[in-house]
Amino acid sequence: MSERQFPTTEALDESLCQAISERLEEALQRRGAATLVISGGSTPAGLYRKLARSVLPWNKITVLLADDRWVAGNHRDSNEGMVRELLLQDHAADAHLLSLSPDFPDEGNNLVQVERLVSQLPTFDVVLLGMGLDGHTASLFPCSAEITHVMTTTDSVAMTQPTTAPHRRISLTRKRLEDSRWGALHIVGGDKLKVVKSISSSTAQTEIPVSAFLPPRGKFDIWYAP
Repeated sequence: MSERQFPTTEALDESLCQAISERLEEALQRRGAATLVISGGSTPAGLYRKLARSVLPWNKITVLLADDRWVAGNHRDSNEGMVRELLLQDHAADAHLLSLSPDFPDEGNNLVQVERLVSQLPTFDVVLLGMGLDGHTASLFPCSAEITHVMTTTDSVAMTQPTTAPHRRISLTRKRLEDSRWGALHIVGGDKLKVVKSISSSTAQTEIPVSAFLPPRGKFDIWYAP
């Protein structure tokens, strides 16, 4: 694990874009295909615009979200809609997007279908996570009734219902997100850094879910700008 701090968001996005591109290139050279797991929210918007312009054989790269709101793809709160608008453009338009809601609004069939697809994927090459001030990452919310399940299950995907955020969610689980060759926590702002710095060996994963991915338990790198 390493901690990388940058003076500006622009500098952070530029360096993180390069790091992700290099790891995808390495995966393509070694295995002929690559998987990139990304997150929603406003923090990675500039990064995704840069990644979209990266010259890579995107047709050999599978992109999927760490989580999404259980809404239609054209809903303004859809992470998938944001990814299509910001990332799947320019060179990255050729990437294969694995949707988390291919059978919306049929929750039961959708969950079975996505579980089958995601569980068949090999170890992820790159996982990019964000974080909320409550310590949630993906849709692993400490306020949800499902938090113990999503932190301990061997399933790849689960539905969650946060009490502090709108919409039901579909999310990759802790176990599936951890199955990665390289992971990064992408955060901007001093308040979020304080949450990260508060994590210790005694931190309960169900109280600060992101702690599962960061030292002393996890191996994800921290990429930060004030």
